[in-house]
Amino acid sequence: MRAAPQSAFLERLEHLLGAGGLLTAESDAAPFLVDQRELYRGKAIAVALPDTAQRVADVLELCNERGIAVVPQGGNTGYCGGATPDESGAQLLVSLKRLNRIRTVDALNYSLVAEAGCVLADVQRAADEADRFFPLSLGSEGTCQIGGNLSTNAGGLHVLRYGMMRDLVLGLEVALADGRLLSALTALRKDNTGYDIKSLFLGAEGTLGIITAASLKLYPRMSTAATAFAAVRDPRAAVQLLARLREASGDRVSSFELIPRLAVELTTRHIPGVRDPLDAPHAWYVLCELASARPADGLDAVLTESLQQALGAGLLTDAALARNEGERAGFWRLRETIPEAQRRDGASLKHDVAVPVAAIAQFIERAGAWVRANVPDGRLIAYGHVGDGNLHFNLNQAPGADRAAFMARGEAIKRVIHDMVVREFDGSFSAEHGIGRLKVGELERYAPPVELDLMRAVKHALDPNGILNPGKVLR
Repeated sequence: MRAAPQSAFLERLEHLLGAGGLLTAESDAAPFLVDQRELYRGKAIAVALPDTAQRVADVLELCNERGIAVVPQGGNTGYCGGATPDESGAQLLVSLKRLNRIRTVDALNYSLVAEAGCVLADVQRAADEADRFFPLSLGSEGTCQIGGNLSTNAGGLHVLRYGMMRDLVLGLEVALADGRLLSALTALRKDNTGYDIKSLFLGAEGTLGIITAASLKLYPRMSTAATAFAAVRDPRAAVQLLARLREASGDRVSSFELIPRLAVELTTRHIPGVRDPLDAPHAWYVLCELASARPADGLDAVLTESLQQALGAGLLTDAALARNEGERAGFWRLRETIPEAQRRDGASLKHDVAVPVAAIAQFIERAGAWVRANVPDGRLIAYGHVGDGNLHFNLNQAPGADRAAFMARGEAIKRVIHDMVVREFDGSFSAEHGIGRLKVGELERYAPPVELDLMRAVKHALDPNGILNPGKVLR
C-alpha cells in the first residue's frame, strides 16, 4: 500500500466525519487499541467514528483511493484480536459505536432493523418493548454490538433452538471497500433471486465489507420458563438427558449447558453472590432451561417429570428446580461468570471447539485423559453449550504451578487438542469466536485447500487492494 501525507488525510477525514467524528490524541484512541483479552496492543493513524452508513462508505472510499488499511471495531469484546489494529500505526480504526439506532420495529413481520453499533442488550430491549423476543444471548450482551455479532457469526446460549447469528438475519446493509453501499435490508423470509450475497459478510470479520445495519428476525416473547441445575452421572448422561428433554418438551429446550465441578468451585470462590445450587458436590452438572411463549404450557411439570425419569434411569443424581426468578438468575450467574472466575484464579489456556453432539462425551474422555497424563500443571475446565456441540475446553494453571512455564506450553497443547478435534472427531477449532488474528495459522492448517482458494478469491473480488482488516482471517 502506498503512503499518503498523514495531515492531508486526517483533514479529509475530519471533513467527511463532521464534529466529534475523529479521535487523534493518543489518550482518546488508547481504549480502542487493545483487545478484550489483552493479547494484542496496536497503533492507529486515528480512530474514526462515523455516525451514518454513508459516512462509513465515504471513509472506505477515501482509504481505498489512498491505500490505507481499515480495521472495523464494534464493542471490542472479541477473543481473537479481530478488531485490533497491528503495531505499524499505519491503519485507521473505524469504530461503529455512534451508528447505534434502532431504525424500525415491525411486530407483525416479527423483524427489526438495527444499526451495527447497537448494543445487543438494546436490541433485546427493543424487541421486548414490541412484545417480541430476539434470542441471541451472550455474557457480553451489555457491551457487544450487533455488527460484531454478525461479523463473527456469534452463537451464545440459545443456538440449540434458534441457531447462530447468521440464522437470525433477513438482510444487511454493507459498506464496501470501494465506497459503494450495499442496501439489502429486506424483511423477506423467502427470496430466491440469485446468490445469497449477505451470507458472504456474516462471519467474515470485516474483511469483505463493513456491516452498517441489519434486518433481524424476532420471535414471540417468552412468557414462561422452567430451569433446573442438575448433577449428571457424566457427560454421556448429559447428552442422553438432552435428547430426553427435547422429546418430552416438544423441542422447547432453549438452553442446555454442561458444567464441571471445578467451574462451580471457582465461581463460588471468586465471584461474590454465586452459590452452589446443590447440597453435595458432584463431578458434572447441566443447567437446562425450557421456554415457551404460552404462559400455561406447564413446563415446570414437563421438566420435573423428565428429571425424575432420568433419575430413575441413573442419568442424574440430584437436581434443583428454580422456584422463582431469583433462583433462576442465580443458576445463570454461576454459568455466565465461569470465564471471569477462571481469570481471577490464574492463567488459562482456552480452546473454543465443537464436535458433533453425539461425540461430546467421547471427546471429553479422550482429550481429558491426554490432559491428565501430559499437563500436570493444568486443571481441565470443559464446559459449554452441549446442545450445539460447542465446548470451551480450557486448562487453568494448577495451584503452585509456574505461570510462565504453564503458558509456554500453550502452543504444543493447542496442537494436540485441535488435531484431535478436527482429525479424529471431524470438529471445529473455532466454534463461535471466529478467526481474527489469533487463529489465522489454524485456518491455514485445517481448512481444505479448495476452501482456502475460494475464500481468497472472494476476498480479492470484494477487496482487491486489501484494505479491509488485513491480517485477519486470511493473510
